[in-house]
Amino acid sequence: MTQSNCRVAGQGAYLPERVLTNADISAFVDTSDEWIRARTGISERRIADDSQNTSDLGYEAAKIALADAGLDADDIDLIVVATTTPDLVFPATAALIQDRLGMRHGAAFDVQAVCSGFIYALAVADGLLKGGVFNRALVIGAETMSRILDWEDRSTCVLFGDGAGAWILEKTDDNAAGLLGYDLRCEGRFTPLLKTTGGVSSTRTSGYLRMEGPAVFKHAVTKISNSMARLLEREEIEIDEIDWFVPHQANQRILEGVADKLKISREKVVSTVARHGNTSAASVPLAFHQAVLDGRIQRGHLCLLEALGGGLTWGSALVRF
Repeated sequence: MTQSNCRVAGQGAYLPERVLTNADISAFVDTSDEWIRARTGISERRIADDSQNTSDLGYEAAKIALADAGLDADDIDLIVVATTTPDLVFPATAALIQDRLGMRHGAAFDVQAVCSGFIYALAVADGLLKGGVFNRALVIGAETMSRILDWEDRSTCVLFGDGAGAWILEKTDDNAAGLLGYDLRCEGRFTPLLKTTGGVSSTRTSGYLRMEGPAVFKHAVTKISNSMARLLEREEIEIDEIDWFVPHQANQRILEGVADKLKISREKVVSTVARHGNTSAASVPLAFHQAVLDGRIQRGHLCLLEALGGGLTWGSALVRF
């Protein structure tokens, strides 16, 4: 079994105040609450205020995570932010958050793997900590997906929301705790299935998010299930040893499809998609935070995380909280 010496010292999350319900959306798009809930399981999502950027959401989540760990910015020497909706082309959103926190040392950079970003960022931070370069990392998933939505496209605008989640990873002598392993994959040939219509180099705009829903659904269930099965086999862990399944909150049917394929009890599935929608790289730490707050996830619990996003990228991680 792969050993780990990086534990989750603290965690936090932040959601914007504005709630956008299905009824609100049906006022300007040809859709309905019944149609959205039946196909996605989503009832509402949070939308960032015009004055809020991705770094603002990430900063708020970071403060909560630091407080949960009993630490301050001087205790952190690495910040990794997973986002596909950065404030600026450069510098990195991580640099902006570093400045807001008053951190004047260490390193800060972004990771771009869309909805899989937080899983990728965890793996990157874990590797740097284990390599002895850094001692304690702040890993953030933060998104303002509402900024790249076409609000006339009912197939996509109903799915996404804004938010942020953060974890503090630190070295520990307890090799049974923390990030035990991960599995990361990408197949760029599936780019047309989930992408934006623009970019700095190609169109000089961000463009709008476009998705071929049925195809993405099919790939999500198969690829995520295979990733988690590989990870569990590699780490010699049986599926019934998992206390909680914390998936990317893309669609309730995908969550249930993956759980059923791996024979994970639906009672172990942490789902926040009804209230948060798909917050891309923020969705896994947001869901995790909610389950910690309500008492489901407790210290010592073994959690299986997963996500799939544009690229297509996907991955899974095992964490002993």
